[in-house]
Amino acid sequence: MPLDLSIPALRARYLDGSLSPTQLVELLHEQMLAEDAALDRHVWIRRLTLDEMRAHAAALNGRDPKSLPLYGIPFAIKDNIDLAGIPTTVACPAFAYTPEVSATVVQRLMAAGAIPVGKSNLDQFATGLVGVRSPYGVCHNALNPDYVSGGSSAGSAVAVARGLASFSLGTDTAGSGRVPAMFNNLVGLKPTCGRIPATGVVPACRSIDAVSVFALTAADAAAVLGAAQGEDPLDAYSRNLPPYGHNFGAASSFRFGVPRLADLEFHGNPDGPALFAQAVAHLQALGGTSVEVDLSPFCAVATLLYEGPWVAERYQAIRPFIEAQPEALHPVTRVIIEKGVQISAPDTFAAMYRLKELERQTRPVWDGIDCLVTPTASTIYTIDAVQADPIRLNSNLGYYTNFANLLDLAAVAVPTGFMSQAMAGMPWGVTLVAPAGQDFPLLTLAARLHACTVPTVGAVAHAPHRLANAMLNAVPFPSGQVQLAVCGAHMSGLPLNGQLTQRGARLVRKVRSAPCYQLFALPGGPPHRPGMVRVDTGGAAIEMEVWELPASEFGAFVAGIPAPLGIGTVALEGGGAVQGFVCEAYATAEARDKVQDPALHQPLDITHFGGWRSYLHSLA
Repeated sequence: MPLDLSIPALRARYLDGSLSPTQLVELLHEQMLAEDAALDRHVWIRRLTLDEMRAHAAALNGRDPKSLPLYGIPFAIKDNIDLAGIPTTVACPAFAYTPEVSATVVQRLMAAGAIPVGKSNLDQFATGLVGVRSPYGVCHNALNPDYVSGGSSAGSAVAVARGLASFSLGTDTAGSGRVPAMFNNLVGLKPTCGRIPATGVVPACRSIDAVSVFALTAADAAAVLGAAQGEDPLDAYSRNLPPYGHNFGAASSFRFGVPRLADLEFHGNPDGPALFAQAVAHLQALGGTSVEVDLSPFCAVATLLYEGPWVAERYQAIRPFIEAQPEALHPVTRVIIEKGVQISAPDTFAAMYRLKELERQTRPVWDGIDCLVTPTASTIYTIDAVQADPIRLNSNLGYYTNFANLLDLAAVAVPTGFMSQAMAGMPWGVTLVAPAGQDFPLLTLAARLHACTVPTVGAVAHAPHRLANAMLNAVPFPSGQVQLAVCGAHMSGLPLNGQLTQRGARLVRKVRSAPCYQLFALPGGPPHRPGMVRVDTGGAAIEMEVWELPASEFGAFVAGIPAPLGIGTVALEGGGAVQGFVCEAYATAEARDKVQDPALHQPLDITHFGGWRSYLHSLA
């Protein structure tokens, strides 16, 4: 029986003493040998030997499993990411080198307790969405070897789906961290560009590359992201991102964009329309409201990726090598990358201007939705079909993915079903997309969607990892955000709202308190402020706004709140509570009752107005 390699399952065994890291790698080694004997899917370029894996496992001797978030968790590494002492080939033997230092992301994961098990196969120089462009062999799909694995992070996805690693690292420039996830029935996280540093990663397009994560569940992906993220001084494109946006927890509603019917494309897949509609229905059942979105400016961005200067950026990434040894490249890879030399500097600036125009056209979309949902890929192809028509079919697979990195968006691919037998029962999935920084909120929604759609992940017949953790349907992953209810001058459009927006805060929703509060206009100002006091009798429901701001900014915000105001727990109408502005009772002891007093020389009871805005309107 294959090992259950999900992070919670391994963690439980380490904690109860029924498994050690050394025992794990020995079992994995046997499983890898059995996998190769049954069918060599060309998952690996360089699998670690048993002795090498034992050495990494031995580094955990004497460590408390509770002390490391990824203690003893095995992971695969796409072979354009450095692992010290192991050659990095980028699927091109003539390019290979052996790094002395591991990539920053690999260092961070190993410091968190993770164990590397091998370097995985890929489309050469991370150019392709199919997994067939490698001199180390065509990577076969984990569920059906006649079909493509997806690429370029081909082996990374198949290794996890076949039960050879708990998670894996890929890279994503055009969809390489998402398309293989769908084709192999996995969760694929394409983080915000720069959230995971790329030091020690051979670039495809350095300005828009993202190190990606393949995992069995969104919870596993969130654990990996938590250990890997953060700025690296050695990577000029890395950054720390204040999270913002909707948290997508079970208690909240959300709005999600759906492409117009005219923008949906399935490239002849007869199952695509119904499967996508089914995923949309599941999101609606989770509390979402669908909003039709014009996808045409996003698609126009996508065309720039392979028709604009970003092909020249691929050329620049390997310029000395391709100019010295062009014959060493895979024929299809060479055709694609060599086009980059034809792009002029004026062409580059024209494309950059065009991208900026299209970015502005897409920006209003996010004012009306919390995330966008699209198919991850329109269809899937057999290996034979792709070999016969390599560029056109590859391009079809990027229809829904090519725009994300150019627009600086976060994305999570999530399994939501299977195609019919006419399509060999292959996996299907959708991708959730949101602006930069919303990786953890998207993972929360992905977990909820995954839990109500497909019961298994990976190669189902080989290793059925059950989605048993029902708590994922209710508890958001920690995202570093704090929700705060405001009832006065900090509300949108009012004088102190800038104290929130300048700290990266975002309006989440409008609410009313439970009917147990009195509202008072306090003396002083400008700006004038109200105070909200909880009472046993005579209270009412008060209008408020709930904002989210980064936890790192919360302390400084609270420090600037003057007495008698403070932050406490505010009960909400219909149940639940949130942190919010409250007022100390002493400040309202001398309040006059329901008499307008614009001068505000003493506290004024304005509860009957139901909120601060209504009171201000009465003054006007």
